[in-house]
Amino acid sequence: MTGMIGEPRLTSLAHGGGCGCKLAPNVLSELLAGLSSPAPKDLIVDAATSDDAAVWRVNDETAIVATTDFFMPVVDDPYEFGRIAATNALSDIYAMGAAPIFSLAIAAMPVGKLCTETIRRILDGGRRVAEEAGAPVAGGHSIDSVEPIYGLVALGVVHPDRIKRNSTAKPGDVLILGKPLGVGIFSAALKKGLLSEADYGAMIASTTRLNRPGTELARLDGVHAMTDVTGFGLLGHLAEMCRGAGVGARLDRAGVPVFDGAGRLAAMGVRTGASGRNWASVSPMVDASLDETERDIFCDPQTSGGLLVACSPGAAADALEIFRRHGHEPAVIGEMTGGPARIRF
Repeated sequence: MTGMIGEPRLTSLAHGGGCGCKLAPNVLSELLAGLSSPAPKDLIVDAATSDDAAVWRVNDETAIVATTDFFMPVVDDPYEFGRIAATNALSDIYAMGAAPIFSLAIAAMPVGKLCTETIRRILDGGRRVAEEAGAPVAGGHSIDSVEPIYGLVALGVVHPDRIKRNSTAKPGDVLILGKPLGVGIFSAALKKGLLSEADYGAMIASTTRLNRPGTELARLDGVHAMTDVTGFGLLGHLAEMCRGAGVGARLDRAGVPVFDGAGRLAAMGVRTGASGRNWASVSPMVDASLDETERDIFCDPQTSGGLLVACSPGAAADALEIFRRHGHEPAVIGEMTGGPARIRF
């Protein structure tokens, strides 16, 4: 279902959509340069390594994980937009190994262009997902805006010893990806009227599947690092892992899962503007010759993408089983190598 009859399509009101709206990694780094401050001793994870969330140690048994994520519509159905945005925001909690506890809504809506019922459906979609995750929406903030924007502030808890950062991978670790790539390509195809019903269904199913495995994966001693693949694409987020740990990575082209429909659309030249920006940011770290289609896929901005896990070879089977038990279809896509921080194929 889309918005009310006579209303514009949600995606037509936004200049971008989903995590493709994110600033490119190099632009973000330039903006944040020199803005860091000394962290209090109990702020045990901050923005220093571009991790997925901040973490505050409460005591020896408990740490609070806090994050926020919001974006413009990636689909036209208001209820599904709310679900996708909430799933995506909660993913950062799972990527740190935490369990969500509650959330706050962020809503910026063009009130004169969208009716009350459409906005209510966006909020309801987010509420339903948050409740499913055990993180009910306890409040929030709203403004009148030119473009529709929705997301959550999400909070979770984790034992301080079980936090999984994006900067602690080790050489020899196996790399596991929890969801296929191609959501950004699907979104671009939707705007152009090229997305099939089957591919739309696959997109909704993936982007509304919570990354619950992260909470369980944090309890495996062999899991050394985690992040989620979102707006910077697979290569962008893997580059953050490599830089943070001072290690390299080797990817298996054929092993990286891609939605069948996304692969076909990419071969037709369907892409997002963000994939080019992502490639420009990460290409200095990539030691491989990639054709244009491969660059578009590996740099495709993922909205509510999969967890990227670095674990010891001995823990890989258990990690894969945890993913499968939660309805995910994970794949081993490569391994971490010794430094320098480069990505090879």
